[in-house]
Amino acid sequence: MSIPAFSDIAKAANDLLNKDFYHLSAGTLEVKSNTPNNVAFKVTGKSSHDKVTSGALEGKYTDKPNGLTFTQSWNTTSALETKVELADNLAKGLKAEGIFSYLPTNQTRGAKFNLHFKQPNFHGRAFVDLLKGPTANIDAIVGHEGFLAGASAGYNVQKGAITGYSAAVGYQAPAYSAAVTATDNLSVFAATYYHKVNSQVETSTKATWNSKSSNTVGLEVATKYRLDPVSFVKAKINDRGVAAVAYNVLLREGVTFGVGASFDTQKLDQATHKVGTSFTFES
Repeated sequence: MSIPAFSDIAKAANDLLNKDFYHLSAGTLEVKSNTPNNVAFKVTGKSSHDKVTSGALEGKYTDKPNGLTFTQSWNTTSALETKVELADNLAKGLKAEGIFSYLPTNQTRGAKFNLHFKQPNFHGRAFVDLLKGPTANIDAIVGHEGFLAGASAGYNVQKGAITGYSAAVGYQAPAYSAAVTATDNLSVFAATYYHKVNSQVETSTKATWNSKSSNTVGLEVATKYRLDPVSFVKAKINDRGVAAVAYNVLLREGVTFGVGASFDTQKLDQATHKVGTSFTFES
């Protein structure tokens, strides 16, 4: 199996716990389209439970033979972003990124330079913010026969100081994976486990402990059940009694519908529940 990035060492468990739960927004709409000349467009819109509407437009051009990807995006806050990616040109497994942003409302500019280097038993990344600090964040993971170990660190060049560090260990197999992470200067600890029981059932659990602010351990448990080839249901609950359920179905080719809800099981008589829907159109 390929070596994940440091932030993805617990990706399977985190995706099952967090993705495809639609209650976070009252409504979400996403439209994707592809052109014959390798240009992809994506339009997204969201309506929050506070009646705030937001949206974004993205265009992406891909030149696979030369390893070039060019992406531009604009959102309803008028933020503009341009991203240029160059992969496998300078060296096999090396990808360089330049990200440039501009916010006209307050004349804020951003410029970032990132490097990703991936080999069969190694995955390293470097993120440099050229205008803030500048600052640099570096992480790396090494792996062997399913076992993973990695670390990350941040550094502020102007202040000459380390801004943060984290570490993680894990194990991944085709049907299951586990990871233990220590973030926020090794003060927040999380243990995750993911298991694909069979082709229909997946389960995941996560325990979190913040050594600075709490003596209690937070716990989340989630499961996913595939009803048929085009639909599935998900459910999760945490130690505070907040539960969420979701249903996703492919209505027809290119059209996906999702609906979800969350409930505070300790306050069922109060208006703390949330319901959301999602439509995705793809061509």
